[in-house]
Amino acid sequence: MYKQAFNMKRQRLVFRHFGNKGYSLFSCLGREVVCSVLSVSTLTYASAESVSTHPVVSDSTATTTAREMMLDEVSVTGSRAPLTKSQAARMVTVLDRKAIAQAPVQSVNDLLKYAVGVDVRQRGPIGAQTDIGIRGGTQDQIILLLNGINICDPQTGHNAMDLPVDLSEIIRIEVIEGPAGRIYGSSSLVGAINIVTKPTLPSVVHAEAGSYGYAQVGGRVAFGGKTSHSVSANYSRSDGWSRAKSGTLNTDYSGTKAFYQGQYDDDDVRLNWHVGLADKGWGSGTFYATPKWQADNQYEHTTKLYTAIQGETKRGRLHFAPSIYWNQNRDRYEGYRNQPEKMKYNYNRTDVYGVNLNAYFDWAAGRTAFGGELRNEDLVSGNLGEPLNQTHHIAGTDRDYTLGLNRTNISGYLEHNVLLNQLTISAGLVAVKNTWSNMNITVYPGIDLSYRPTPAVTLHAACNTSLRMPSFTEMYYKLQGYKADPHLKPEEMTAVEGGVSWNQKCLIVSANLWYHHGRNMIDWIMDTSLGDDAVWQSVNHTKVNSIGFETAVQLNVKSSKFNVSYSYINQEKEQEAHIVSQYALEYLRHKLIANALIPIADKLKLSLNYRWQDRVGQYTDFDGRVQDYKPFGLLDARLTWSPQPWKLYVEANNVLDKRYADFGHVEQPGRWVIAGFAIQL
Repeated sequence: MYKQAFNMKRQRLVFRHFGNKGYSLFSCLGREVVCSVLSVSTLTYASAESVSTHPVVSDSTATTTAREMMLDEVSVTGSRAPLTKSQAARMVTVLDRKAIAQAPVQSVNDLLKYAVGVDVRQRGPIGAQTDIGIRGGTQDQIILLLNGINICDPQTGHNAMDLPVDLSEIIRIEVIEGPAGRIYGSSSLVGAINIVTKPTLPSVVHAEAGSYGYAQVGGRVAFGGKTSHSVSANYSRSDGWSRAKSGTLNTDYSGTKAFYQGQYDDDDVRLNWHVGLADKGWGSGTFYATPKWQADNQYEHTTKLYTAIQGETKRGRLHFAPSIYWNQNRDRYEGYRNQPEKMKYNYNRTDVYGVNLNAYFDWAAGRTAFGGELRNEDLVSGNLGEPLNQTHHIAGTDRDYTLGLNRTNISGYLEHNVLLNQLTISAGLVAVKNTWSNMNITVYPGIDLSYRPTPAVTLHAACNTSLRMPSFTEMYYKLQGYKADPHLKPEEMTAVEGGVSWNQKCLIVSANLWYHHGRNMIDWIMDTSLGDDAVWQSVNHTKVNSIGFETAVQLNVKSSKFNVSYSYINQEKEQEAHIVSQYALEYLRHKLIANALIPIADKLKLSLNYRWQDRVGQYTDFDGRVQDYKPFGLLDARLTWSPQPWKLYVEANNVLDKRYADFGHVEQPGRWVIAGFAIQL
């Protein structure tokens, strides 16, 4: 039943199966007990999540009312209050560390392609620039978190995936599909992605190189005891896969990442902190070109700084989890590379400050959470926003920031979780007020239910609402064929869903049906009937209704693992003739994922990943003709040999050398072969 570990100073029992009542065995032991469960992810071929354990100490001051002890085998972010994955009423897809290490990818962007409900639209590979959507939504409609801290850039969602962490530092990625307003407040209109790292991972050095002049080198050093520290750095570059008409590089890439994180942990409190830097520049080719403006040598450079301090109390009935953070994003966009005299560069800087207080307590009726967040978003720019009362100099140039915008988002939430033997109910609301919008304080409620009639079967249902403020780009961008509207309204979403999962040792089957009703949805549209006068305009659609279905089957046979998952989406909106949409009506109607992990010999494994997708939508080519997106299928493979402490691998992306475009007329590279190694120190 359990494994016992002996220590002269403290005796600790580790249980694999347990009861979670305050009057159960744990209350009788009179010493610290650590409980752990190994969970299986239903995404790709993951076999186990990273396990976090919270000590449960018998409470000698407990009243006669038996208090539920919420034992934490794996804490996920499906609710405001910390719940285990087995307790959570919200369906959370978890991609664990083992799956991340075995996937043939070079960035988190590439990794998310294998999540069936996630739409990954690349303009450039290896993390150069990627738009991430969930359930037919756009890149601005999801919230991205680093260890639970909101790192979204209010300027634009195009550069949201400029992460300071390397893949080797990530212990898991959590994907929440559907509105998550009462969990994360504004921005989480159609879902959330939380990237979780840990400072106690082993030290490592890694390097790889491949096609198109690609090379990457990096490493991590971890040290400490009660206070843990980890420092990492990474550099990558590529010549790119294409050239401009002039013969110069136009899809090249180079970038540097640096990340420090620390943790202090004792019986009373846990503190976490991090500082991260992501600096990169990339040839943007025809990324933002239009039939009217056919530039093929664009360039962009971003520098992002991330800082945060988080705390968590561990004793007493009332638990506090405050956090404070500051993120800064700098962006330089060159419409014509190295030619400011032809088109002046666009400079933007956003500073985001946030204070968040989470709290929860347990009582006879369950677990109640409450708290609030204050988030200030400040923009200074050369082309976005309103005229500034005082200009700010742009470092390294002879120009000033002359425009800008400042807005503050205030939110408060309340949530209650009822945990019964077979039923979990999580209900709550978030109240939101933004200083820039004319909207009054608005309340967005939600409820999630999970019912477990047998240990193998889980039924879930949910109804949630959320909102999103428009990005600064959507409100103010007015260059080269684009005309934004500063009076855009916030987007609002109501969603219902239901599903079932069946987990029986070697076989896992799940299915999910959902419906989204969106109001005031923001998009860029063009009226092609205007000919040469046609421009892209940001608008609020009256409503966009979406319905979708997802299913997945995972089979584990000895050391082999197989997974097949499928997603279908259909959106409804009245569309006028000659109107072309850039985002809202371009979505993946069909997405099929198939993965296999096959052992070939001792310590030698082959990973195969196939993705087929069919996108709804159109784009206008440089000849002025409207083109439909064509479906395509891509095969990726990775062969890994891992004689500890070494790991050596060779992989190929787009093995069949398929020529395709997933965003307008931005063609993606063909076959890309990479070889690399990692050594654990």
